[in-house]
Amino acid sequence: MDCGSLNFTHSAMVLVCGKGKFLTPKVGPLNASFQKNAEHLRLSQHLGLGSLDSFQHSSIKIKLPLKYRSPSLNLCRSYPLVIRSELPQNADFPRYYSKKEKKPFPVPIVELRRAARERVKKMKGQPKRPVPPPKNGLLIKRLIPVAYDVFNARITLINNLKKLLKVVRVHACSGCNEIHVGPVGHPFRSCRGPNAGFRKGLHVWTNATVDDIVFEVEAYHLYDRLGKRIPHQERFSIPRIPAVVELCIQAGVNIPEFPTKRRRKPIIRTGRKEFIDADESELPDPVPEVPETPLLTEIPDSEIVAPFDEADIAWLAEETLQAWEKMRGGASRLMKKYLVRVCGYCPEVHVGPSGHKAQNCGAHKHQQRNGQHGWQAAVLNDLIPPRYVWHVPDVNGPPLQRELRNFYGQAPAVVEICTQAGAVVPDEYKSTMRLDVGIPSDLREAELVV
Repeated sequence: MDCGSLNFTHSAMVLVCGKGKFLTPKVGPLNASFQKNAEHLRLSQHLGLGSLDSFQHSSIKIKLPLKYRSPSLNLCRSYPLVIRSELPQNADFPRYYSKKEKKPFPVPIVELRRAARERVKKMKGQPKRPVPPPKNGLLIKRLIPVAYDVFNARITLINNLKKLLKVVRVHACSGCNEIHVGPVGHPFRSCRGPNAGFRKGLHVWTNATVDDIVFEVEAYHLYDRLGKRIPHQERFSIPRIPAVVELCIQAGVNIPEFPTKRRRKPIIRTGRKEFIDADESELPDPVPEVPETPLLTEIPDSEIVAPFDEADIAWLAEETLQAWEKMRGGASRLMKKYLVRVCGYCPEVHVGPSGHKAQNCGAHKHQQRNGQHGWQAAVLNDLIPPRYVWHVPDVNGPPLQRELRNFYGQAPAVVEICTQAGAVVPDEYKSTMRLDVGIPSDLREAELVV
């Protein structure tokens, strides 16, 4: 069996296998020609599917059976078209959890207990190993540059979003925390705020700010991350800062406004939860290290200048999207070593090995828990909420229609802003944005969709 392969315009690879000549698929005309004394096939494609985003930006394999006996022989036979893609075309939207519902554990309790039993069985009879950092009080040196990158990426993201808000319209509902990116607000009746019943769920749109787009969860700043847990009586005397900043500080970022304890020797365990610091008097005085990457600062709102032309806007959107990905990717790496806790009933986040004791949880049935939080392991979306919004297929086209809601996709607010500003959509968000779904023009056409 002979096979001919070719890369054609939308970065797709065509594999033609078998004997005989080739027939055009039903999706659009394809012109095929053989090279003399060669077993290769040249194709010029005019697929009707070329308008789909998956053909333009993703790697897809198309296999067409082909049989030939002579280059001069022209045969027309129909064969099925097989399209394979590594990424799904569509994906479900993130689930909305009610305030009366507890968050699921990232890893089920049964699996955690099974892994603990296997770990104890494996370590039985073996000498105890030294506790690795950061559990012994030291920093992980290879993650210090990552912490600086996450901190600077957050500052870059905030500064760029302030500039993009000058050219991209973002709406925020005054009754709830929902936002929308587009020329006009969406017409969906999804408001859950006060007096939403009188408005029949309609939103009251106002201008959004950066705080509405990048919802920063705050956490207590710890001077000693291995120290005692914060009691309820000291909840007002300890400063609260964004949880991402606190994670970067514990991972090695030095900020003069928020001092933290840095150990140069591992701690000495005296009990399961008790320890003492090692004697560091014999060590030389620490020399303040100058970080290789200087810390960035936020630009005041009065000094924000909007980009001028479309090229600057597209470049700024690409930089903003890269900062968003760098912040989330770096924070995910830090969370694998530096523990982050989240309450299973409310959005409270604590950066540290164990949660605080402040009884300030006001979620459903908090009276039964005396206001205490139900701490569990946090995931990346707990630390950096993505704030999903509806994707507008065409900014210059008609606005979103209430009857066609099931055909529209969603994307994080930062990704949607950058997309409307001219940035290329990352592959990981294409499935929820539903870029390959044809949107009907009216309700009558939508009823015909099977």
